[in-house]
Amino acid sequence: MATPREQVSQAELLAEAAEAVPIRQASLWGDAWRRLIKNRLAVVGLIIVSIFTLTAIFAPVIAPYGEAEVVAPELKFAPPSWYFPMGIDQNGRDVFSRIVYGARVSLLVGVVAQLIVLAIGVPIGAIAGYFSGRVDNFLMRTVDVFYAIPQLLLVLLLVNMLGPGMKNIFIAIGITGWVTEARLVRGTILALREQEYVKASRVAGAGGTYIILRHLLPNSMTPIIVALTFGIPTAIFIEASLSFVGVGIRPPQPSWGQMVGVGQQYIQSVQHLMLFPCLAIGLTMLAFTFLGDGLRDALDVKMND
Repeated sequence: MATPREQVSQAELLAEAAEAVPIRQASLWGDAWRRLIKNRLAVVGLIIVSIFTLTAIFAPVIAPYGEAEVVAPELKFAPPSWYFPMGIDQNGRDVFSRIVYGARVSLLVGVVAQLIVLAIGVPIGAIAGYFSGRVDNFLMRTVDVFYAIPQLLLVLLLVNMLGPGMKNIFIAIGITGWVTEARLVRGTILALREQEYVKASRVAGAGGTYIILRHLLPNSMTPIIVALTFGIPTAIFIEASLSFVGVGIRPPQPSWGQMVGVGQQYIQSVQHLMLFPCLAIGLTMLAFTFLGDGLRDALDVKMND
């Protein structure tokens, strides 16, 4: 039987061992990831987005033919088969190869356009929300003017003015789609600017730019990331709409919207030309929607308390 002194020594050793064991620190992103992977629809969306992203990156490896390569002119309009799983188009090109290369266009437009949206909308929303007063009134009235005009109409006008092409589509979607992001960031900043740590920083002599960059924007990342995820499929749909009406991506570079526009001319006799690009657009938009919903739920701490 241990003596009292030995029992005290054992207790001290146990206490030292407990202090030596590292305690897992909870983090917003770690907890959000664990909640995200528990959401089945979000995981499905993440898998589909990952597949399309890898397809776009490794398109030259995956596609059996070039994006505009004529492989069988004598078999034009041929239905799906073992050798051509998505059929042949009206020019004798492999539809599967064009779908694979079209993923590059759609995902690139979605991501780059949203980066331009963030570059414009986040600073405007942060400045309006923090400084308020006349600055806020002027910026928000400008936002209201842009918001009153449908985005697709503005994009059509800009693309017609600048000319078709991927670069001009980036610009057109970016400079017309920032208004929603600006409103979202402004609302978040208005709520955060009254927090104690912001008031303490202001009392300590910190300027507005420092407070916005150091305190407000880092704490606004959750709604910004969610809005970015939802904005990508919107940009993809706008690009598809532009290519459908013939003012988007220039042939022979493939685009899903452009392929749908061509396929609808033969919809009564050759359905596969329109079916597969429609499925690609639909799956991509659905996947980003599932992922965006999952990210919103995972990053919202209040919903998971």
